Amino acid sequence: MTPSRRTGRMRVPHRREPTVFDDLEPPAMAPQPTPAHLDISDSHFRMNSEEVRSARAAHWYARTDWGIAVLSYEDSSSLLKNPRLTQGSAKWPSQHGVVNGHFDNWWQKTLLVLEGDEHHRIRRLVNPAFSPRRTEPLHHRFQVLADSLVDEWIDDGRTEFAGRFAAPYATRILCMILGIDERDWKKIHELASTIGLGLGITIQEKIGQIDEAIVELTEYAESLVRSRRTSPQDDILSTLVEARDEDAGKLSDQELINLIILLIFAGIDTTRNQLALAVEAFSKQQDQWEKLAAAPDRYSARAVEEALRVNPIGRWISREAAETFQHKERTIEQGTTLHLFTLTSATDPNAFTDPNRIDLDADRAPHFAFGGGLHHCLGHFVARADIGVALSTLARRMTDLRLGEDAEWLPDSGNTGANRLPITFTPRT
Repeated sequence: MTPSRRTGRMRVPHRREPTVFDDLEPPAMAPQPTPAHLDISDSHFRMNSEEVRSARAAHWYARTDWGIAVLSYEDSSSLLKNPRLTQGSAKWPSQHGVVNGHFDNWWQKTLLVLEGDEHHRIRRLVNPAFSPRRTEPLHHRFQVLADSLVDEWIDDGRTEFAGRFAAPYATRILCMILGIDERDWKKIHELASTIGLGLGITIQEKIGQIDEAIVELTEYAESLVRSRRTSPQDDILSTLVEARDEDAGKLSDQELINLIILLIFAGIDTTRNQLALAVEAFSKQQDQWEKLAAAPDRYSARAVEEALRVNPIGRWISREAAETFQHKERTIEQGTTLHLFTLTSATDPNAFTDPNRIDLDADRAPHFAFGGGLHHCLGHFVARADIGVALSTLARRMTDLRLGEDAEWLPDSGNTGANRLPITFTPRT
């Protein structure tokens, strides 16, 4: 017995009389559905499939051979903000049998996988180089480039979009941003594409080519740095070299080279493939393509966000549990890899109305195509700008957009896109 706070007297427990219900067992908890298993290593796996939608409807996560796949918008949003999760991509090469070599050495030191003070220091040094203030003066050049590329094939009523627009557009814009001679675009595009194979499920069988590309791009980056030290220019590359040579925090030589390789690879690979995916998405919704064509200034930014939402290049964001914690009914053990499925979360019917359709007038919740938290994409301002210019230009200049049946798509393993994308259309008069 304990004394009452009000009276100080001893509180006598109330004796309850037994009832007829005392012999009944408490109701059992409703059994949780068993999470599905998704074979994300299968080259035929597609995130936009009935298999994945059924898994999402049944449970907030699914099991995979590489950790758990988070399927719902609510849980992806919550976990991206969880401080007990770190960037989980560092294990990608080793999960596929690649544990040393040039690619693995570079990958383990890229900004994508760094954590803590090291990550914060490099982000602080390079963030100003990618601010809208630095990149907005280039938007006119993006427009001129987009129109000049379309001019080459618009009268034909057909083209191979990946090779004749997406690749030169993405690569030459990267050249503009870094201050690289645009005449080198084919060379660095080939190197960036080869390094991109390192994010695919065929990494082990392609690692020889990938390592060679890392070596060649490293030598190219070193030559760029030497050039900027002797002849600084008004470009992002010169800003990065200055951060290496003058800032109190300073980038090391290796950090600077690793960063330049990352910018070349990521800046080309993501924009090129995202453009192909955006064209695929809009080809299925001619009404929204026409809406963009009629009012590009109004709808350009929204077109980018909707294309990124329904058909992102990055099919999942990887995180790793730095410590054991509880999320809903699941104990996430330390070391567990989580893949937050970007397409599945951004088309979750519990978070979006008519989620699988582009709607340029809809007010949507944020998507996770650029990641989230501390590892939000460094170049998202540039990507949003150059993709917006490209989509507006394409919509203004062609209608009746159709994809060829012989398009060649990459697997849905992490990053995807088109190796080849034939399209037909009617030129607008």
